[in-house]
Amino acid sequence: MNFAYTILYVDDVAATLEFYTRAFGFERQMLHEAGDYGELKTGTTTLAFASRQMLIDMGKSPTAPGNPTFEIAFTTDDVAAAVDRAVAAGAQLIDAPQQMPWGQTIAYVSDNSRFLVEICTPIGQ
Repeated sequence: MNFAYTILYVDDVAATLEFYTRAFGFERQMLHEAGDYGELKTGTTTLAFASRQMLIDMGKSPTAPGNPTFEIAFTTDDVAAAVDRAVAAGAQLIDAPQQMPWGQTIAYVSDNSRFLVEICTPIGQ
């Protein structure tokens, strides 16, 4: 079994794909013609977005943005530069880069849908 993808439910899939392209440098893999589902090329695991309205239409109830129940994390060798790029693209700075006791550098931003995004160096670096 392989972990294939994570889907975040957002109000505007196209705008979210554009934000992640500008903020984190990911390339858009696809946007469905209806605009309710899209994916980014992020490596071996796909980061996908679907509209909250589509989820509601399927009879499910999405949680409100700003009340995260999880975070996504991206690793990089230059956390400060990645944070600067994300903030310049419209991300909100939550926690500036800081060195953790175990040696990892970690920062947090909030994306355009208020999901928590950790930007960090790989563990063990």
